[in-house]
Amino acid sequence: MSTKNSGLYPDYDVMAHADQWDDLTRKIVIQRLNPPVAFTALNNWEQKMIAKVSEHLAYDDRNEIIAWIVSYFDSQLAEEIGESERKPNTPPQRQLICDGLKAIDHWARMIGGQGFLESDTEVQFQIFTTLQLGKLSAFDQWQSSLQKDLFTKLAGMVIKAYYSHPTVWSEIGYGGPAYPRGYVRVELGLTDPWEAKAKED
Repeated sequence: MSTKNSGLYPDYDVMAHADQWDDLTRKIVIQRLNPPVAFTALNNWEQKMIAKVSEHLAYDDRNEIIAWIVSYFDSQLAEEIGESERKPNTPPQRQLICDGLKAIDHWARMIGGQGFLESDTEVQFQIFTTLQLGKLSAFDQWQSSLQKDLFTKLAGMVIKAYYSHPTVWSEIGYGGPAYPRGYVRVELGLTDPWEAKAKED
């Protein structure tokens, strides 16, 4: 099960060190390479929307990574535990995201005459660029502030999921969970044997 890459650390594969993690951690990380296909919070259309949103916000369309991000969204939206914090007048994240996906589809129809998934890339980019600024046409509750909240929530969750995928870990040279092995060589410029070594020019 390899996650080697052609980036700055082409010879580094974080999964090669999985045997050094505790059993629970190893199980959790491996599952990200093969996320569950059963969804409890997102319907089929919402899954496709999250996938397309993730491709744009992460600027990555690799199927295995997008599948993990969609699975992450589903697990988070199915969670009964409340959010750590939320701005006043901002709906709970499940409502914000699910209603937000419908709003994004509505904006796509306003701009290009067809749904978001059917729209070309230029229209999709336009929606996110304008959504970030809170300057899409307001309708119902979707005023400027809630548009920004939606973008912030989507971007935050996409990036959190993206940078928790082992393939991305390998690409950025992240060694994965330090427990229980820990770091030994903490002096400036030194690395432990299991850490990534950058490609030399």
